[in-house]
Amino acid sequence: MKANNLIPHIVLLSIAIACLLPFLLIISSSLMYEKDIILQGYTFIPKKITLLAYEVILKDPQQLINSYIVTIIVTIVGTIVGLWLTATIAYVLTRNDYKYKNKLTFYVFFTMLFNGGLIPSYILISRWLNMKDTIFALIVPYLVIAWYVLLMKGFFQSLPKGLVESAKIDGASEFKIFVQIVLPISKPALATVGLFLVLQYWNDWWLSMLFIDKESLFSLQFLLIRVMRNLEFLNTEMARQYLNIDRLNIPTLSARMAMSVLAAGPMLFIFPFFQKYFVKGLTLGSIKG
Repeated sequence: MKANNLIPHIVLLSIAIACLLPFLLIISSSLMYEKDIILQGYTFIPKKITLLAYEVILKDPQQLINSYIVTIIVTIVGTIVGLWLTATIAYVLTRNDYKYKNKLTFYVFFTMLFNGGLIPSYILISRWLNMKDTIFALIVPYLVIAWYVLLMKGFFQSLPKGLVESAKIDGASEFKIFVQIVLPISKPALATVGLFLVLQYWNDWWLSMLFIDKESLFSLQFLLIRVMRNLEFLNTEMARQYLNIDRLNIPTLSARMAMSVLAAGPMLFIFPFFQKYFVKGLTLGSIKG
């Protein structure tokens, strides 16, 4: 390694370690006794290791597995469909020969500033579309997000116009140009928006709380939140009614850390597949002046 590259490598390595330390602390804290966390605080090396927090969360493993399956299905389907819709809308907005380009662009931008509100959205999904207690209620609301459309639009505008014009001269249809020319060279933008959609669906609990009553359709995040609320309720009730019982044995803080591990763990394995496109996808759409 050259001497002039040593300092940047040291700085980047230090930043990487600093980013990794919080997650290591979360893992360590999830293996601690509740009493140790309260008395000693969070530490990287537990005084005593216990799996009590995971045992509480995994008390009903079938429900947890089912929530994982639901969340994975929602994430995969929502990301694929959302990415297709986002790309098609963004591509249309870049075409100067599209008659309603300006009106559609304004409509997309307007939705970033204003929305229908919670009650109209609930009525639309649950009554008009009849999606309450269906898996579609967890997918449809996030399929098209205005910011992602504008982000991909900026990338499409930076592509060489000669590619499209040459394909038109060769007799290619609009659909063929989009699928066989534009999309293959837009992997950075697709990977970036795809990662955003994956995180959007994977981390969502709000839609489950609004539209889902069936336990078989609970998303992972919502299930973990319910477990956490049950533990906090149990802790509060024991404090109110059974003052002589040691509440330090109820894993509320450690369970919170265990929930973070179970929820965030899978995402750590997905991000490396998007990493090489991520920064490029964020910056290429902004170089067109």
